Amino acid sequence: MYIFDSITDITADYVQLDLYLLCLAGALACGFIAALGACVRSRPTKSFIVSLILLPMIVTTVIMMVNGSVGTGVAVMGAFSLIRFRSVPGKARDIVAIFLSMTAGLACASGFVAIALLFTLIVAGVLALLSLIPFGSEHSMDLHITVPEALRFAGAFDDLFKQYLTSCRLVRARTTNMGSLYKLQYRVRLKKAEQMQEFIDELRCRNGNLEISLCDLLDSQEEL
Repeated sequence: MYIFDSITDITADYVQLDLYLLCLAGALACGFIAALGACVRSRPTKSFIVSLILLPMIVTTVIMMVNGSVGTGVAVMGAFSLIRFRSVPGKARDIVAIFLSMTAGLACASGFVAIALLFTLIVAGVLALLSLIPFGSEHSMDLHITVPEALRFAGAFDDLFKQYLTSCRLVRARTTNMGSLYKLQYRVRLKKAEQMQEFIDELRCRNGNLEISLCDLLDSQEEL
């Protein structure tokens, strides 16, 4: 038997205990690898990490129990479809990690433990490598400025943005407090992180000391 052959008989009507435990062990190892890859340059919650570790084992057991039964497969499909409506929107990286764990579980359920381990190692390694590359909006921040209606905000902060920021884009502008205030949201990148306080102090002098907030993009997203 080659290392990348299936170790189980998918046409059998029963599951051998030793092969089932071996598939579970491979699924658990894939789950740990996927969780480690998802942790690189990210701040996942503990529940998300635990889910990534246990998900391949759960998928492995479910698929091995189906074992060619159409009725059981339809029931499992209906049960898993309910999970879609019980989860909050997550980031694309989290969805990739979930599909990685599920694919590893499916491979282990079919008996291809070696392929599952190799696949998880490769994908987790690529995921970790891409996480180390600073591209996209990884270093961007959300800047929220409240200004009075008497202030013409178009161009009011351009000199400060040029002094403290490398890039700036107005994302949203809306009124509040019966139209007496404007709330502006910018997508910005600071030149130097240590100048954050000076930047906010300068903005306070322009907007009449109204509310200003500068937060990381990850803090404004819901956790999975």
